[in-house]
Amino acid sequence: MKFSVVIPARFASTRLPGKPLQDIAGQPMVQHVYQQALKSSAAQVLVATDDQRIFEAVTSFGGQALMTSCHHESGTDRLQEVAASMGWDDDHIVVNVQGDEPLIPPAVIDQVAQLINDGNEADVATLCEAITSFEDVTNPAVVKVVADAHQRALYFSRAAIPWDRDSFASENPQLSANQYWRHIGIYAYRVSTLHAFVTWPVAALESIEKLEQLRVLANGGKIAVAETCQPIPGGVDTPEDLERVRAYIAGGASE
Repeated sequence: MKFSVVIPARFASTRLPGKPLQDIAGQPMVQHVYQQALKSSAAQVLVATDDQRIFEAVTSFGGQALMTSCHHESGTDRLQEVAASMGWDDDHIVVNVQGDEPLIPPAVIDQVAQLINDGNEADVATLCEAITSFEDVTNPAVVKVVADAHQRALYFSRAAIPWDRDSFASENPQLSANQYWRHIGIYAYRVSTLHAFVTWPVAALESIEKLEQLRVLANGGKIAVAETCQPIPGGVDTPEDLERVRAYIAGGASE
């Protein structure tokens, strides 16, 4: 199985401006993500950016970067531009690794690539992990996913799905084991799906939830979902997240 990793990296961020270039142990965050991706089985790793500062930072540490349009509304749109620019054929597998995941385990990258390669007729593959905190179930920043008996996504939501009517009506709601699943924002696509994605208009549910994967489901696409093979430390969305990751690495934790 041959696949490529693309790391979309935008400079703009409402909660943490310049996020890909934030320093972590003497290196920009995007370099940590890149180095983790290099440890996977990917044949190629590149950063897709719309900012010259990020492009120069990546090339300065010897990474491969590609300048892309500043008008993309989603990371998937940016991936499609990369696939077209690189001339990858329709069956080529592309793994989207978020640029704010400096601790992403390489095995997880391989896992999602293998998932779409397993012949399950999925158009996209992604991962999830069990939610054990009631606070996370009700937190709209934690995206939930429900899947069918064949481990294909039925829906993604910021809401608590499924809604446990009886338990949530009680004064002390309880979570059953493996009842709630947090979606992990790593995806594997075939290039043909990327080309189709950019021709579809923004779906109504996608616009409401602000979740671009819902565009795939709205257009009849199939998304394979599997539990992560390793725990994934949280990514960086806020200044507090950044300090947590800095402390994690400074404490001697290996990436």
